[in-house]
Amino acid sequence: MAELPTMIKDLALILISAGIVTLIFKRLKQPLVLGYIVAGFLVSPHMPYTASVADVENVHLWADIGVMFLLFSLGLDFSFKKILKMGASPVISTITIIFSMSMLGVCMGQLFGWSKMDCIFLGGMLAMSSTTIIYKAFDDLGLRQQQFAGLVMSVLILEDILAIVMMVMLSAIASGNNPDGGQMLGSVVKIGFFLVLWLVVGIFAIPLFLRSVRKLINSEVLLIVSLGLCCAMAVISTKVGFSSAFGAFIMGSILAETIEAEKIEKLVEPVKNLFGAIFFVSVGMLVDPQILFSYAVPIIALVLTILIGQALFGSFSFMLGGESLKSAMRCGFSMAQIGEFSFIIASLGLSLGVISDFLYPVVVAVSVITTFLTPYMIRLATPAYSVIENKLPSRLIRTLNQLSMSHPNSQKNSLWKRLLTQMAMNTMVYSILSAATIALMFTFILPFTRKLLPGWELHWYANAITGLLTVVLISPFLRAMVMKKNHSEEWKALWAESNRNRLPLLFTVLVRAVIAVAFIFYICNYLSRFSNAIMITLGVTILALIVVSRSIKRRSILLERLFVNNLRSRDIEAQVHGKKRPLYEGKLLDRDIHIAEFTVPQDSIWMGNTLKQLNLGRKYGVHVSSIMRGNHRLNIPDGDYLIYPGDKLQVIGSDDQLSKFHHALETEVLGEDMDFEKREMKLRQLIIGESSPFIGKTLEESGIRNIYSCMVVGLEEGKENLSPVHPKRRFEEGDIIWVVGEEEALAALLS
Repeated sequence: MAELPTMIKDLALILISAGIVTLIFKRLKQPLVLGYIVAGFLVSPHMPYTASVADVENVHLWADIGVMFLLFSLGLDFSFKKILKMGASPVISTITIIFSMSMLGVCMGQLFGWSKMDCIFLGGMLAMSSTTIIYKAFDDLGLRQQQFAGLVMSVLILEDILAIVMMVMLSAIASGNNPDGGQMLGSVVKIGFFLVLWLVVGIFAIPLFLRSVRKLINSEVLLIVSLGLCCAMAVISTKVGFSSAFGAFIMGSILAETIEAEKIEKLVEPVKNLFGAIFFVSVGMLVDPQILFSYAVPIIALVLTILIGQALFGSFSFMLGGESLKSAMRCGFSMAQIGEFSFIIASLGLSLGVISDFLYPVVVAVSVITTFLTPYMIRLATPAYSVIENKLPSRLIRTLNQLSMSHPNSQKNSLWKRLLTQMAMNTMVYSILSAATIALMFTFILPFTRKLLPGWELHWYANAITGLLTVVLISPFLRAMVMKKNHSEEWKALWAESNRNRLPLLFTVLVRAVIAVAFIFYICNYLSRFSNAIMITLGVTILALIVVSRSIKRRSILLERLFVNNLRSRDIEAQVHGKKRPLYEGKLLDRDIHIAEFTVPQDSIWMGNTLKQLNLGRKYGVHVSSIMRGNHRLNIPDGDYLIYPGDKLQVIGSDDQLSKFHHALETEVLGEDMDFEKREMKLRQLIIGESSPFIGKTLEESGIRNIYSCMVVGLEEGKENLSPVHPKRRFEEGDIIWVVGEEEALAALLS
């Protein structure tokens, strides 16, 4: 018999160990991530008392795939539109936290005398709080529906995004001997260029592709197509100098804007769970007990740095974002741990060979300790605020709260600011699309045309054909760059407001026109030897023809509409099926009042009751604004509306009111039936004897159903089938009836 490959043996050992350990951690109500790490430690070569993985290289290969699928799933759960709607507050808080904790990490590394790269990567690791662990802690503590928890999750989403950017920047820094500001700025510009390019092209092309093949796609095909797109983008990402994980995240965020996003997320989840488990097991395999004992002091110091640093700088960052002192402290204390992205950054450092071997197990140990302390830090926030409130002068507390409540994010932006922001965004996007088109044409089409038209004389024809095709392709982008927003409401309002606004408005058109002419000038300069004056004149002439051309205008508008429809397709589908949250959610005047969504449990004792009978407003002070059942939404339900299991209730109230409502909803349930073995239904024959109490009674009068909880299924009359018992027929001596019921009920009936 053939020998089983080592890879299969290792996989069996990893999954069995992970399964057993995670069951134990589930019983102890601890995060599964920690269970995977412990399982990895148990099967690692560092553990001599248990079976060990034989081929560590293969495990690390699977772990790399796990990172890719983890970030693909993160992208599926991410939306750039959500980030744009968050406003400035979460962005301010996130940037402040990452900067503060990164600097703390660098300082701590220097304090221990570690190398420059160890310090830089340590700063990146300490800056990343764990989305998974915090979400689980909020869920376990019943805080997920509270307002501060939503703020924390918003910041965590932004942290995950900036972690991707940080990974790319760390890779760039690691490739240079002396990283400087210019190199880092170049990395940021490169990231921004490809990020915008991939998102714009992806959101334009992929929804069109999925829409065209929607009738042919089932769950199996959709899974293969989505994973294929993920791997393809990972390959493209590595080709242009980024990591495969970055490409996987970008493809996930593109697919997140499609109608199929939720279905893809559910289909990919088992794959993500499998390879994600292998990744976290591989993390545990790198833990060396000897290193942990040797670096016990740095581990304890880093744990204290995270706890104290997040409590102070995290709270301060949320206050900068516009939160009151109490809310800011609850948010800051909640983020006092590191998790999965810290492991990914550490893996990156190891794979690049720029960090020391000891750093990985040290970070894992710090993560395990801070994860265990997370629930206690969340609970500590309110008592800590009470102490500060008693110690600090009330005037200072009131001033801090007033400053946060009057955060400039809540004020309306000026017309000029909105207009210039939109113009700058459009110019950047269309410039990137134009530059990418020119690069593709000169890289692939120009050599092809020169090959078709060889020789010095035909060489100019090849250049002219390529240049003409390039200008035709980018003409919709150039026209949109110059003309878009020139007839917007902001433009019209500023034009009519004052004559002094008109010259600056015309200047914005001139600036965009110069940028558009620069692209045409570059094409002419690359493909010809005309003088600068001729090329500038040619560029201005071509741009004027582009602007006045009606066909190019139609193409430009058509492309933009297709893009916007693709971008809004998921929102449109959510509105059609009643799944979109109401727009007034962000406009509730009282900061302590917000909206939350709850699902009625399957065994809730509320089911079958009307809203009037439940009297939720008087009991808990909340208001049910909408009820979602299946794909149907009922807004502003009246008191006669019945509640059923699985209903999704959108409820308005304060944090305290929503907590009481959530507790009641989760606890007022039927509970498990501990005697389910006795619920087996059996069929018995009952003969009506001369002393039977049923003689002369109808089926209803007999009480067989009401009193004995049994049901008569038929009357035996010597026929092939049982005869139905007529409700008005009276039982007679000698009747043979067949009855269904539970064992105890049948015994009572027959006795």
